[in-house]
Amino acid sequence: MPVRFYMDVHVPEPLNEQLRRRGVDVLTAIENGAREWTDEELLERSRELGRVIFTQDYGFRALAEQWQRDGREFAGLLFGRQQGVTIGQFLADLQLIAQASQLDEWLNAIEFLPLR
Repeated sequence: MPVRFYMDVHVPEPLNEQLRRRGVDVLTAIENGAREWTDEELLERSRELGRVIFTQDYGFRALAEQWQRDGREFAGLLFGRQQGVTIGQFLADLQLIAQASQLDEWLNAIEFLPLR
């Protein structure tokens, strides 16, 4: 089963749209009614939904790192830098991850984008 994504509230909508046009399953926190949720609530929700979360929020990344240290389970977190990376780079990496990996490979994992 391809990896499905849960997109943090700060992810640019054009990225979500382009992923969907390429057949990638994307659910945004906003669409999920979670615009005002804490990062902890979003990380838990993505696990419940079986979706790897993508964020560009440094605090969110720090939370996931703390969960790793504490042994708390989450579905995986992809962190994209806010500066010096194009939507096209994120698009290529996220599409590759969605098509070439499985959810269980991302359990409790944190990956930094772009991949190259």
